[in-house]
Amino acid sequence: MADSGAEKKRVVVIGGGVAGSLIARSLQDEANVTLVDVKEFFEMPWAALRSMCDPSFAKRAVFSHSEYLPRGKVVTSAATDITETEVVTAKGDRVAYDFAVIATGHSETGAFTKDEKFTQYQADHETIKSAKSILLIGGGQTGVELAAEIAVDYPDKKVTIVHRGSMLLEFLGETASNKVVHWLKQRKVDIILGQSVDVNNAKDGVYKTSGGQTIDAECHFICTGKPIGSGWLKETALKDCLDIHGRLMVDSNLKVKGRNNVFGIGDITDIPELKLGYLAQRHAGIATKNIRLLMKNANDNNLNVYKPALPLSLIALGKREAVAQFYCISCIGRLPGMIKSGDLYVGRTRKQLGLLSE
Repeated sequence: MADSGAEKKRVVVIGGGVAGSLIARSLQDEANVTLVDVKEFFEMPWAALRSMCDPSFAKRAVFSHSEYLPRGKVVTSAATDITETEVVTAKGDRVAYDFAVIATGHSETGAFTKDEKFTQYQADHETIKSAKSILLIGGGQTGVELAAEIAVDYPDKKVTIVHRGSMLLEFLGETASNKVVHWLKQRKVDIILGQSVDVNNAKDGVYKTSGGQTIDAECHFICTGKPIGSGWLKETALKDCLDIHGRLMVDSNLKVKGRNNVFGIGDITDIPELKLGYLAQRHAGIATKNIRLLMKNANDNNLNVYKPALPLSLIALGKREAVAQFYCISCIGRLPGMIKSGDLYVGRTRKQLGLLSE
């Protein structure tokens, strides 16, 4: 803990996603914490797809930042600049900091209030429920998990995945990917690989792929990746801290390279590992420890080191099953599903943020 007799340090966390929310929560008792986020709520991204099929699930997976940050301050606005001493927002706030944490992950679009998010989930649910045929564009984790949720909850619907890659879930490897393809095809999901779809050219529910195939679908969902949330940094003092891909370069202590009081955590970083929620939480844990050390002694050189994690991946396949990959070993079915698919870590995440599991 920081010295109770000294004035508390000012910590500004930019981005209220998986990593940002956890570090803000962890430091609120020993620092003056300000969370800057474009939206007023926290959303568990791994629960979003189930919430589209079952909006009631979102009631535990989406909540206001103020619920887990009662002793911190929340500024609801996008960050537009960061200087040597303060963070500037789109609304004109200038928030001074002793330590800054950049955790803007991926670009946010759509809902900005909790009610707007619930309305969005309800609208998606009604679209899925009423459609007889559904097109999913993208065969990464988002596309596969949404296809599985729909196939399990609505087995009579025709679901088609179009993916520009040569296999689904490329990051898992061929063996695990083939297992998932078999699982989906058993549930009558059509899979088209090596092609893309321009949804703007769809007409009367008919979509045409880049390979000339036609697909009849009453609705579609874009399941491709979101842009890295670093665009706002490109005209700031940290512009030279971005790599050629737009990721924020950090050292082994998770400090932004060349900075002693600015940290980068979560998906925005250039750490060579998969961009997964539980790894973002690990980043938050290491950065929290290091900020505590530096609050006590700004010259402390004995900081905690982050080591990229072992490649463990879990992809939910509906409410009971999943596919797991650890190095070259993969398995699919009920056993890995027991780890993730039932609650999707919602109870555990709520507990991490100091909230009741229910």
